[in-house]
Amino acid sequence: MSGKPILWIIIPCYNEEEVLPITAPQFLHKILDLTAQGLISDKSRVCFVNDGSRDRTWQLICQFAQQDPHYIGISQSRNRGHQNAVLAGLMEAKDQCDVTISIDCDGQDDINAMDEMVRKYLAGAEVVYGVRSRRDTDTFFKRFTAEGFYHLMNLLGADIVFNHADYRLISARVLEHFADYHEVNIFLRGMVPLAGFPSETVAYERHERLAGESHYPLSKMLGLAFDGITSLSNKPIRLITGVGLLFSILSFIGVVWAVVLGVLGSTVAGWASTICIVCLMGGIQLVCLGVIGEYIGKIYMETKARPRYIISERTWQPYERKYHG
Repeated sequence: MSGKPILWIIIPCYNEEEVLPITAPQFLHKILDLTAQGLISDKSRVCFVNDGSRDRTWQLICQFAQQDPHYIGISQSRNRGHQNAVLAGLMEAKDQCDVTISIDCDGQDDINAMDEMVRKYLAGAEVVYGVRSRRDTDTFFKRFTAEGFYHLMNLLGADIVFNHADYRLISARVLEHFADYHEVNIFLRGMVPLAGFPSETVAYERHERLAGESHYPLSKMLGLAFDGITSLSNKPIRLITGVGLLFSILSFIGVVWAVVLGVLGSTVAGWASTICIVCLMGGIQLVCLGVIGEYIGKIYMETKARPRYIISERTWQPYERKYHG
């Protein structure tokens, strides 16, 4: 590597007007600190990605960009979700820098872990995953479900890093190849390992949110988990065959039981066999159809090949064209 690498910190933002004034100076200080240590170039930037916020998030980003050239920002035309916002920032950065670090703007991820990430990059790692060392700040339910999700994903054959979310360093070299992944249904923490390249991990402690409210309630977390499973593995489809075989055997046993009861005269003719078949087969068919429907829905979205994000504004490239209609 010739010269010091240019680093872009990619920060997705959605309705973060309360926390941005607190965390933005922290990100700038980290850029300046890494520069002072001689680890990165002074051309490094803090890149905010506005994900269609409805509050003053974009106005704040523009103010930051006017105050210091290390701040830059892009804005999506509408809200597309956290994963698409991170992807938009990464794809914007890949031709402008040598390395990126994606991190949320709420201050929960330890910003000081970036020092070790950059050092491991300079030592040869192309991808460095931020991994939570513990989950003391989580409730029992969240900790149990989160860790269970990682175990389930690995069981289904998805290669994801345990206790890693979207706090990671990725080199521009990896992003060049990652741009060849065109799927619409994206789950970055599962897709990045698919690209390969030398990787390392950095452990850090996750803190409480500094301000504002979380935009990832249980429903969104469950949706992200299910998207991850269906986007990275087809084993649920294969499991349907096994479950169908199992319930077929159980149904056969139930029919034999119903016939025996009928012969013994212990029940109304036809009642037991009908209940067995309806309860055992009806429920499992609905579950199987639901799983298959999810995959068909994803195929439907993939065939449309719609853009995963649309950048409407950039702080360093203001749009002057006027549209009339």
